[in-house]
Amino acid sequence: MKQLTNLSGDVIPWDDLESHWQAKIKPICPNNPPYFISPDTQNALSQVVEYANQHQYSILTCGQGSKLDWGGLLRKPVALVVSTQKLNRIVEHATEDLTVTVEAGVKLADLQQTLQQANQFLPIDPSYPETATIGGLIATADSGSWRQRYGGVRDLLLGITFVRADGKIASAGGRVVKNVAGYDLMKLFTGSYGTLGVISQVTLRVYPIPSASLTIILTGELNYLNQARQIILNSGLTPTVIDFISATVVKQLEISSSPGLILRWQTIPESINQQLQQIQTIAKGCNLTSQTYQDELENNLWQRLRKIKESPNLITCKIGVIPNRIGEFMQEYARLTNNQGIAIIHAFSGLGKIAFGEWQAEMRRICENKQGFLTILTAPNSLKENTDVWGYTGNGLTIMEKLKTQFDPNRILNPGRFLGNI
Repeated sequence: MKQLTNLSGDVIPWDDLESHWQAKIKPICPNNPPYFISPDTQNALSQVVEYANQHQYSILTCGQGSKLDWGGLLRKPVALVVSTQKLNRIVEHATEDLTVTVEAGVKLADLQQTLQQANQFLPIDPSYPETATIGGLIATADSGSWRQRYGGVRDLLLGITFVRADGKIASAGGRVVKNVAGYDLMKLFTGSYGTLGVISQVTLRVYPIPSASLTIILTGELNYLNQARQIILNSGLTPTVIDFISATVVKQLEISSSPGLILRWQTIPESINQQLQQIQTIAKGCNLTSQTYQDELENNLWQRLRKIKESPNLITCKIGVIPNRIGEFMQEYARLTNNQGIAIIHAFSGLGKIAFGEWQAEMRRICENKQGFLTILTAPNSLKENTDVWGYTGNGLTIMEKLKTQFDPNRILNPGRFLGNI
């Protein structure tokens, strides 16, 4: 490892590593990795990966480590933990083109502060937004409720630069919205958990900050909520957020003991006022109660909701069900968790996250019966060691294996973290 000490960036032996990093890494590593490396240039990152590939040293890659406990456990010891946390520069902000190019280690929170100065923002609302890095968001495909208006992570990704498993630097896409070259490659890297290459730089689409915002929560019986959902989606209403939230979430928000439908509008005030009147009419017709939040009350609401989503010591999962069966899923989920589970599910796509205290295999079967899936994100190692984290039953694994072999023939990048132990 002596060659690595000459690189720009930190090369830290495990015993000298800060305790908070040790606590993040240790649970998913079979053995303590000898070194933790934080390259501070793309070329230095390239040299680290090239060196590891030449010696067939396995690598665990991460940004700030906020999602290291997501996905599968590493299937063999790693020699290096490589963090992109020092690749934290904003390369270019093209305000008129509504694009921004950043290195992978830039924190989302820091990027939002910079964009705010130009009255712009990146519409991603992931888990752990204060510590999440842009590279980590793309690697885990972690977006959130804003997908109703702005799509998921890959819909915002215009260009990507990454370090291949052999250390070579490669790029796809571009820095302008109209450039779509390399789009398939960008889709491959979104949600690949760092198993195909190490993301070093990306270009993203950004949006102007809306001039006004309002959130409304409808509560009542699930069948009435489902009815309201259908009316809203078939109407001319244009919410930026429309999510089902479980009764547990509504209770913690101190609203009621019923499940809810949370909607948000972010546009000009006149449009918000008009749509508010329409949604209140829909709520009344569906026998639902409503509560409205604006300004500081709205900001506080979303901060509280974020804390609820990040409740510690719970098993968390990403799920998907066909949208017209979300209500059925919510009923069965409430039964399985004795009405104690946390669930936030996008009403249009059926994608969402759930959290609960005790694993039951029936949860996955319920999702699959509704033509969906369940992927375990965070859970005790004992569960991940004895349960298929991904639960994938499709026919794409052979193709994924071939892609892994093509991109990482020595299988040094995050071995075992992706489905099929890729």
